[in-house]
Amino acid sequence: MTLAELALALGWHGPLPNIAVTGVAQDSRRVLPGAVFVARAGQQQHGRGFIAQALAQGAVAVVAEEAAPDDWPTDVPYLQVANAKAAVARLAAAFYGYPAKALTSIGVTGTDGKTTTAFLLHHLLSGRYPTGLFSTAGVRVRDAALPPLAHFTTPEAPEVQQLLATFRDAGCSHAVIEASSHGLAQRRLDEITYAVAVWTNLTPDHLDFHHSFEAYREAKLLLPRRAALSVLNADDPSYPHFAAASSRVISYGLQAGAAWQASAIEQTSGRLRWRLSVQHGSDGIEALATLPMIGHYNIYNALAALAAAHALGVDLHLLLARLADFPGVPGRMQLVQNEPFTVVVDFAHTHAALTKALQAVRLQTRGRLIVVIGAPGERDPGRRAPLGQAAAQYADLAIFTEDDPRSENLNDILELMVKGATEAGGRQGESFWLVPDRREAIRKALAIAKLGDLVLLAGKGHETTLKRSGETLPWDEAAEAQRALQELGVQ
Repeated sequence: MTLAELALALGWHGPLPNIAVTGVAQDSRRVLPGAVFVARAGQQQHGRGFIAQALAQGAVAVVAEEAAPDDWPTDVPYLQVANAKAAVARLAAAFYGYPAKALTSIGVTGTDGKTTTAFLLHHLLSGRYPTGLFSTAGVRVRDAALPPLAHFTTPEAPEVQQLLATFRDAGCSHAVIEASSHGLAQRRLDEITYAVAVWTNLTPDHLDFHHSFEAYREAKLLLPRRAALSVLNADDPSYPHFAAASSRVISYGLQAGAAWQASAIEQTSGRLRWRLSVQHGSDGIEALATLPMIGHYNIYNALAALAAAHALGVDLHLLLARLADFPGVPGRMQLVQNEPFTVVVDFAHTHAALTKALQAVRLQTRGRLIVVIGAPGERDPGRRAPLGQAAAQYADLAIFTEDDPRSENLNDILELMVKGATEAGGRQGESFWLVPDRREAIRKALAIAKLGDLVLLAGKGHETTLKRSGETLPWDEAAEAQRALQELGVQ
């Protein structure tokens, strides 16, 4: 593709040199010879400060909102645009040949449950269609697994389009896309037409970025506004907002009136069973559903995935059969050990998610419920006290530790968690402890566990790194637990 051909995506029809383009980048560190560099504003820095570096690495053109500097070299094309974030998505989509046009795309958004719902949906759709998936916990190209997307739920627009192109080139007909509020608001997911939008729930989160719950909700609403059909949680208080933003709605929930409804719920031996009622106009279907996971909230995730897959043409009998053999999600209610006490790894890292997780495992706990939890640095500080509160309120014992403190002072983070725990009635040294090193925190929790107890290692889940100030350590929460159990001689 030439620069002139690529620039057509921006509506640019002026003369441009006949230069071959090798890619689109908005991070100067990713610029390779022949790339177009988009200099846009970030949260902490502006790309214009890295234009010289991009050119030194071989960028053949620059795109930016600001006018070109007076001393701009005449031999380097400079394209001024109204919105650089939108430009990145348009250029990336054009460079990869508009891959979304070859795919039936399903977006999954919400505060909690996105990843599990996305994995469930990928598993259900794969019974009929070759399907790709990208989510926080991993990437699937049909049946093949690729590494997770680090700490980004939604990657930047060039990576999004590259992944969609990978799905297309591998013969996928469908793509399941986990859509974060950041990804939607920052236009990383532009240039995708969604056949279905799935929404799980909404509780306050990422307010450091969005500044208000209303702005956070507005970012999430971008997904149903772009979809032909929305599958929505009728039990969530924000349902009216999402229904109003949707062209067509299929509802799900536990309350009467939902099109896809669960009742007579049972949880035994690591499985959920319920009676499924599906309403189609004046007709109704009833069936028994089984999901090999724990946690009543996972019924909502299953209902959402079932409804979306059925709307896309998958037979209900096939869906229920595949639901019953769902292999699970890395780092989501992942069982590490069952005897003499139980160890579970889960990604729960918000107040709502941790509360649900602790309530779910409480039903499986014969003895004490012990939780290890931290709060990340350089992320919404409003999360921290509520996490401590949930730990003190719903666990018998809690250990507060690190969870990617990054450049922040870990003691400041832990102090806010202690505040929340204390306000909930917890007492330091009795019902909760501070163990700053996460490896030591896990070891302490396992060392004090007794027959019948359950230890929930919350917050890290599937993540593969632990970020401290000045260093990034490789991390595997389940492997850390297994190593500690072996060192403690627990069989």
